[in-house]
Amino acid sequence: MISSKELARGQASLDAYTGTKHQTSAVHDGVVLICGSSLTPLPIAWIWEYWLAQGKLHVLAGAAGQGKTTIALAFTAAITSGGFWPDGSRCREGNVLIWSGEDDPSDTLLPRLIAMGADRNRVFFVTGSRVDGEITSFDPARDLTQLMDAIVAIGGIELLVVDPIVSVVVGDSHKNSEVRRALQPLVDLAARCECAVLGISHFSKGGQGQDPTQRLIGSIAFGAVARIVMVAAKTKSEDSQDRRILARSKSNIGPDGGGYEYHIEQKEVQIGIQASYIAWGAAVTGTARELLTDPDDEECGPGEKSKVESAADFLKQVLAEGITPAKAIEAEAKDAGVSWASVRRAADSLMVIKTKGADAWYWKLPKLLNHDDQDAYVQKVEHIEHLAQVDRTKLYLDLGIGVQDDQGAQHSDVEHIEQDVEQVEIQDAETDRCVEDAEFF
Repeated sequence: MISSKELARGQASLDAYTGTKHQTSAVHDGVVLICGSSLTPLPIAWIWEYWLAQGKLHVLAGAAGQGKTTIALAFTAAITSGGFWPDGSRCREGNVLIWSGEDDPSDTLLPRLIAMGADRNRVFFVTGSRVDGEITSFDPARDLTQLMDAIVAIGGIELLVVDPIVSVVVGDSHKNSEVRRALQPLVDLAARCECAVLGISHFSKGGQGQDPTQRLIGSIAFGAVARIVMVAAKTKSEDSQDRRILARSKSNIGPDGGGYEYHIEQKEVQIGIQASYIAWGAAVTGTARELLTDPDDEECGPGEKSKVESAADFLKQVLAEGITPAKAIEAEAKDAGVSWASVRRAADSLMVIKTKGADAWYWKLPKLLNHDDQDAYVQKVEHIEHLAQVDRTKLYLDLGIGVQDDQGAQHSDVEHIEQDVEQVEIQDAETDRCVEDAEFF
């Protein structure tokens, strides 16, 4: 935000440059200019480095059921309690103002905040507006000026949550120009009050495979005006279980991509009152597009293969000789320029068998493939003999174990490998029995 003092210096510089004398007694309508030499470069004031910034508009979007509001409340809990962000960094204490047009503060929002350790003395809820002496429902499109007055009166507001952000738009939320005009007062509010504004949004139907920022419901202006767009989505773990991811889909003021796993848990905050809360997990890498669960296939022309189809071809070649550590597959995929998200989806389509060993995951193709896939499987050798004969050093490297000078530690690693092979052999035997039963019937 440019101060009045800087504006005055800028006007003086402009007068000197143009050779005109500025008359302070007369105020004329016109364009307000400021010379670059009168401005002082300032760093971004981060509340959470590279995720939440003072004076900026942010959007958190995702499909239904991803816990977007609960994530916003997790941010609130961290700020009001001076707690920790998902990356382990400490948050400075501050106040938070919340307006929700979808959830009740008493029976939904407050219990969740209590479950996550928020300081209730620092949380404020917008419950209505007073117009001509009468209490009415709060309308973000109408009452932003009064909201700014309330923020100034409270003081120390670090975060303003607007849920949903589409409520700010009076006109057609699908028209770019109308959305930009409607969002500008919110952008100005963030700058003047020096707080982060976080708007909650949903994904539009369809659009799988697109940049997540392009999937925000309504006009593309929601993603364009926001300086940072976060996405709450699902992806698959190695054992094909759902895991939730908070990722940066876009940032104009810092790096994008990457994110954190999270889980939505339940706890009893008071007798008879259950509330959901966010349990943060490990950091993840990749673009938000790769981390989404929806297929990332793009439309293909005649004769072209989709990304998942190409990944399936790659996977059949890699697994043609039998059991392969998942880490080795991921490394080869990276070298081949095949996204890991596409490989995971291709594995699902090929019904790849995934086995958990003592300290690693192993993948193999199913024994029964359709006729067109038989040729790719002819070169398969007996995997147990292959693993028994392979050079131990190479096997250590493939499994990410590493060769150690300590012979005792090496012996322990060998035992782990043999246990993994034995476990895979048992599962293969069980699979073969199921196949024989299926052929019999």
